[in-house]
Amino acid sequence: MTALRTSRGFRWLAVIPLLGLLLALVSPAGVASAAPDPGKCAPPGEASASAAPLNLAAAGTQDVDRYTTPGVVPLESIDRNALGLIKPDTITVGTLGDAPPSICLNQATGQYTGFDNELLKAIAQKLGLKIEFSGTEFSGLLSAVATKRYDVGSSSITTTDARRQTVAFTNGYDFGYFSLVVKTGSPITSFSDLAAGNRIGVVQGTVQDEYVTNVLKLEPVKYPDYATAYANLRSGQIDAWIAPSAQADGQVKPSDGTAIVENTFSVNNFVGWAVAKGNQPLLDALNSGLDAIIADGTYATLYTDWAPREMPKGWKPGSKAAPAPQLPDFAAIAAANAKDKPAASSVEQKGTFAQLGETFFNWSLYREAFPYLLKTGLPNTLILAIVSGLIGTVIGLLLAVAGISRTRWLRWPARVYTDVFRGLPAVVVILLFGLGIGPIVKDVTGNNPYWLGAIALGLLAAAYIGEIFRSGIQSVEAGQMEASRAIGFSYRQSMSLVIIPQGVRRVLPALMNQFISLIKDSSLIYFLGLLASQRELFAVGRDLNANTGNLSPLVAAGLFYLVLTVPLTHLVNYIDTRLRSGKREQAPAELDLAAEKG
Repeated sequence: MTALRTSRGFRWLAVIPLLGLLLALVSPAGVASAAPDPGKCAPPGEASASAAPLNLAAAGTQDVDRYTTPGVVPLESIDRNALGLIKPDTITVGTLGDAPPSICLNQATGQYTGFDNELLKAIAQKLGLKIEFSGTEFSGLLSAVATKRYDVGSSSITTTDARRQTVAFTNGYDFGYFSLVVKTGSPITSFSDLAAGNRIGVVQGTVQDEYVTNVLKLEPVKYPDYATAYANLRSGQIDAWIAPSAQADGQVKPSDGTAIVENTFSVNNFVGWAVAKGNQPLLDALNSGLDAIIADGTYATLYTDWAPREMPKGWKPGSKAAPAPQLPDFAAIAAANAKDKPAASSVEQKGTFAQLGETFFNWSLYREAFPYLLKTGLPNTLILAIVSGLIGTVIGLLLAVAGISRTRWLRWPARVYTDVFRGLPAVVVILLFGLGIGPIVKDVTGNNPYWLGAIALGLLAAAYIGEIFRSGIQSVEAGQMEASRAIGFSYRQSMSLVIIPQGVRRVLPALMNQFISLIKDSSLIYFLGLLASQRELFAVGRDLNANTGNLSPLVAAGLFYLVLTVPLTHLVNYIDTRLRSGKREQAPAELDLAAEKG
């Protein structure tokens, strides 16, 4: 028996190496060595200029520009009080952190930035307004703008007719090509080579998704972000990746064994900011601000810093009355830079295992990621899990009692609640609660869905915890109720003092497992849109993944989840063992030793 207890104790030692690794990486020496690095979320500068692509697909099409306004409202006549802003004198912006240099989160400063957002900051300054950015998912961004969760959506959004059914758009501030990226040596050399047997990667909800589905009539493989899609191309999980040219140019390196083989124009070739339909004053203000920063040279400066590439002939940003920005000769700069670059054939390409090792186990990126994960991600993950766990436990216990009540008016609502919340996917409930209830209680929450997300998680957990409690309560022998009633307890006293305490004790391991699930489910709150300081572990790892183009930060976030969940798992096993076997009896030798010490 002693040997068995000892072997059980050694299982806890499995956690020690992992804890040691984390402590080493987050130690002061480790943090100090990881200097803040914005990664891809830094302006590449004029030296990275590129010319307009020459390998354009013959089938590329452009629609006639029917939406650019002839002129704009004079800037001085803009009434800031009539803009319909969610917060007074503040433009609330929903953006992403996964597509540098257009939109990204600079980990070194904790600020959302990129070409699109820097333009918005300059426009806000022209209008005399403050600006606040929240990170979210592209798939829900336009809906969030339409329901006025955000004033503006900023995510290099191509302005298609289908999207105009949901939101309104400003004049164009950028343009876009599609790039076809494949593995070096692939038989796919153009868009026309793509066929039904090919696995074609796109980011879900983007114009590239629509292009593959509606124009090429093929079924794409959909990913949540550009970095993940490119990682799957590098590892050979997909045959081709169709991406915006800015993201493709920023990701593709000859050493990755990938190449851009062809480009094409998007179906609707201008990029604008999204605004809720009907909010014409804000639309006019943004258009006026855009023309103003074009006229004073701010646009040209930001474009040269962040997106130094040759503009297509016949296209310019802003209204039709705006002056053309005065830009350097990017084609000449690109040609000069090309002379200094090594030929693709001379660049050593890494093998499959070397690429996988660099993608998932880049130790320098681990050191860079851990301080951010520790400082921002870990506290938010714990807060969300604990708050939602408390809410779920309280409501779950009430559901359990109602579910076994002799009154059907309590049983039926509890059963309906449990069936609904257990049957719906968690992300759907979170979005419905956050985006549906959020606008109603925005005066209370300050339009910040952080706590709404925690409540939604708690309501979801309550459905499962309620069933756990109910099973535990019903497992208590019927004789316990009969005995308590026999000594004079009422039904309510019997339940609260005898039955429920025994039932809860029996399901403690299952409750701990549910709490472990909540720790992991906290990552779903990101869909509601969070400030940079509110990101949990997965969101921090994902933003670092986007900035570095490497999946190692996500693996680093996974290690934190392991450090949280593995000890809890062993604690569950320990509690379960104690409840089953009770407190171990002391051996005679131990009793004698205790007596001698006494």
